[in-house]
Amino acid sequence: MAPKITVIGTGYLGATHAAAMAELGFEVLGLDVVPEKIEMLAAGRVPMYEPGLEELLRKHVAGHEGSTGRLRFTTSYAEAGEFGDIHFVCVNTPQKHGEYACDMSYVDSAFESLAPHLTRPALVVGKSTVPVGSAERLAARLAELAPVGSDAELAWNPEFLREGFAVRDTLHPDRIVVGVAGERAEKQLREVYAAPIGEGSPFVVTDFPTAELVKTSANSFLATKISFINAMAEVCEAGEGDVVKLAEAIGHDERIGKKYLRAGIGFGGGCLPKDIRAFMARAGELGADQALTFLREVDSINMRSRARMVELAREAVGDSFLGKRVAVLGAAFKPDSDDVRDSPALNVAGQIHLQGGQVTIYDPKGMENARRLFPTLGYAPTALDAARGADVVLHLTEWQEFRELDPAALGEVVAQRRMLDGRNALDPERWREAGWTYRALGRPRA
Repeated sequence: MAPKITVIGTGYLGATHAAAMAELGFEVLGLDVVPEKIEMLAAGRVPMYEPGLEELLRKHVAGHEGSTGRLRFTTSYAEAGEFGDIHFVCVNTPQKHGEYACDMSYVDSAFESLAPHLTRPALVVGKSTVPVGSAERLAARLAELAPVGSDAELAWNPEFLREGFAVRDTLHPDRIVVGVAGERAEKQLREVYAAPIGEGSPFVVTDFPTAELVKTSANSFLATKISFINAMAEVCEAGEGDVVKLAEAIGHDERIGKKYLRAGIGFGGGCLPKDIRAFMARAGELGADQALTFLREVDSINMRSRARMVELAREAVGDSFLGKRVAVLGAAFKPDSDDVRDSPALNVAGQIHLQGGQVTIYDPKGMENARRLFPTLGYAPTALDAARGADVVLHLTEWQEFRELDPAALGEVVAQRRMLDGRNALDPERWREAGWTYRALGRPRA
């Protein structure tokens, strides 16, 4: 008989994981302490934009016509404890206010709330990104608080979701990593992930510390690669080289690869920035801080890329933003997402606004979230409306819609045909042929 699954925490990770588990054929109960979130999910709606997720949710949420009924939601830990054989903990681990370290309060609270309701053998699986050493502590706490004692086992199964591809990454992962303390937990997780394993997804079994380190290590590597090419953009600016051609040339080396070598205003979002900072903080606690000092420069390069875009915009409009209109294309930290957490695009827009520029933003999906964070900025319903009367246009999130813009049509509504491509994703020749001055980080001026 297939195990019943609960998902504790129904934010971005949890909602995706719950819907995917139902798609894989399991009976699933999602739990969250925020009643409004549960009501929304039970109605078949998701509180974020993620391609394919809402459709998958409606396919399985109980009470909807034609659904499988395999997915339900609750706010009750007692109900979750009684229902589930395997409990996935998917709560958030944000950066602590004023510190680099990870805030473990949500994870700790989830374990403290669930454990007293585990009255029969159960497997609790952490998916949240946590500092190395957390799993060992939580395993002991679980056994201490659960009525069933040591039969409440722990495993750690880090998530590797990419926003915009989360459904695919859950159903068809490029690897499954499980940190376990015994064969029983491994066997249960092999059963849960039988379908993707059958399709060829590698199944990597480790101890707790290694599983905890995998996600932060992967994110640190990606952040380093992004900051490396942005550092090369700085050198190309100084030496009059072309960072796009440079990236193409080194990307042909299979040891380096082409992915994540597009220079621009850097990385953001809810994972990479806070994960590398938490990694540095934890390494310091372990006495291994020198091993990760390079990540401080990775972080610094990333923030400097944003500042450089503000400088380029200020230069473009005559060294002062006062009385100038600036159009910003993009608010989300990446395309195919409405996530504006630590968004480089919004960071640049906000800095320009603080320096006196009149900023108007358009983003296909991120407007509502951006307005909540930056209510004093201007917002427009289309790219054309955002660009109306602009002295400079900044392309800061590489949506497909922006690559397909007609430079001539946009040129009819702006005050000055100046395009600053903060993502190196537009075709310079196409824009220049339409009479635009095109500028991008690390590219030749003409």
